[in-house]
Amino acid sequence: MTSLATSPLSAPRPSLLLAEDDEIFRHVLSRALNERGYEVIAARDMADAESLADQHKPAYAVVDLRLGEDSGLELIDRLARLSPGIRAVILTGYASIATAVEAIKLGAIYYLTKPVDADEVVAALHRDEGDPGITPAERPCSVKRLEWEHIQQVLQQCNGNISETARKLGMHRRTLQRKLQKRPVRH
Repeated sequence: MTSLATSPLSAPRPSLLLAEDDEIFRHVLSRALNERGYEVIAARDMADAESLADQHKPAYAVVDLRLGEDSGLELIDRLARLSPGIRAVILTGYASIATAVEAIKLGAIYYLTKPVDADEVVAALHRDEGDPGITPAERPCSVKRLEWEHIQQVLQQCNGNISETARKLGMHRRTLQRKLQKRPVRH
């Protein structure tokens, strides 16, 4: 019996760039997406991702928000220029409203918070509209959560430069580094 992926009559598998610096997660997600019908091109860093994207012109991309020292937002912007129409999703362990909004402005179609599974990623890659059934939070964000989001926004504006961000926020660089090492505060 011939599988769909190897059948000469089957349509070519859509290419998907997976840019993720966590080797284990990259391997697991790559295999899972491959099993779901994508031709996965995996990259471990920004330079690798740009080179592979230029070479393969993928139809889809799944990009980690933090690629080592680089920002996945920069990669989203470059991918949108390289392959207009690419359907890109941002993955992050550091969710913030500011980065979600920026990711969408730069060309991402969706933003997912880790942990995430392959089915959620595939669903996000094919979403064309938001979900109006999502209920807004009943209570406003806590002050600590607002602080976290503001720090993330300023950090993004400073292209990830900790010293410049600390100056703009009027805090010591080490204090900022401690705050960034903590997980985002719940609402």
